[in-house]
Amino acid sequence: MLEVDVERRLGDFRVEARFRSDRGVTALFGRSGAGKTSIVNMVSGLLKPDRGRIAVDGHVLFDSAAGIDLPPWKRRLGYVFQEGRLFPHLTVRRNLLYGRRFAPAVARYLTMEQVVELLDLGALLRRRPHSLSGGEKQRVAVGRALLSSPRALLMDEPLASLDVLMKREILPYVERLDEMGIPILYVSHSLDEVSRLARNLVLVSAGRVAASGDVDEILNGLELWSPEDETETGTMLTTRVARHDAEAGITHLEFRGGELRVPLADIPEGVAVRVWIRARDVGVATEQPRGLSLRNVLRGTLVEVGREGADAGPVTEVGLRIGDTTLTALVTRGAVRELGLAPGQEVYALIKSANLDRRQLSLVAAMAGGPRSRV
Repeated sequence: MLEVDVERRLGDFRVEARFRSDRGVTALFGRSGAGKTSIVNMVSGLLKPDRGRIAVDGHVLFDSAAGIDLPPWKRRLGYVFQEGRLFPHLTVRRNLLYGRRFAPAVARYLTMEQVVELLDLGALLRRRPHSLSGGEKQRVAVGRALLSSPRALLMDEPLASLDVLMKREILPYVERLDEMGIPILYVSHSLDEVSRLARNLVLVSAGRVAASGDVDEILNGLELWSPEDETETGTMLTTRVARHDAEAGITHLEFRGGELRVPLADIPEGVAVRVWIRARDVGVATEQPRGLSLRNVLRGTLVEVGREGADAGPVTEVGLRIGDTTLTALVTRGAVRELGLAPGQEVYALIKSANLDRRQLSLVAAMAGGPRSRV
């Protein structure tokens, strides 16, 4: 358990954070400049809080009242930055072994062989950083942090400097870190990363914790989001794999409100999987549409319409009740007026895209002993 209760003034900006992070990935999520990195730096010891307490599994790292402030190298925390920050003159093997220097022999719980297997680094050990791709460098950086046998792992937007293809390359390896059984604090402003990786979420806004808890509950909270925000609102939906249509390249997912069709996924029938549906990928119709290329059209009831008024933005959120789920959609205020959208109205949700929870799919594949899903 990672316990954080800190305050720090940075010029005119004040950071106040109080939360707990259990084993597995807890995402610090919010727009750029919200204070996420400052929080992680206070946990790591790179930034001293004005007041507060930080502890991991009962080991106090900082306590302003008790006068405790362990330096970074004594906190036994692994830190992975946006860039790999590898030693250019050392091979991958020696970069990895450098991390082990910071773990007392009696505290080491991972071997070189385990880390190499976990992150698939065997073919890279003799190479130097200049010959590695961005994704490979980050895998090595993660391995170096793990070989320090940390009490907790801190990851400050580790994929931010990678392009889309490199992110796809490294994400399955980040997912495997959930197997470590230690708290992992993962900083991101990417909703796709958060919904895929995190068990718990700490929503950071203007230097303060706006909400914390189970990732599904937080992401589904309509009241926490603003269409003008850089973050994306949407709905996390729990479904069950009903059947596969290999010829059409489609997997059918069932839930209480109907059925979703997604690209073919290598998941056994009957398995429960989560789906993230971005609000901007949901359209609203007042009549059942015909002649559409979209295959996900669900009937529901309009239960909530976002605020109107001169100070409202050009788009607003609406909530559609489908089965026992409230699906969030973003529509323009003009469309609300033209369609006469109002609570209680029967409507149809037109879903352009639904993203499977890849962290869960990865675990399902691992338990089945098969390859990890690339959906």
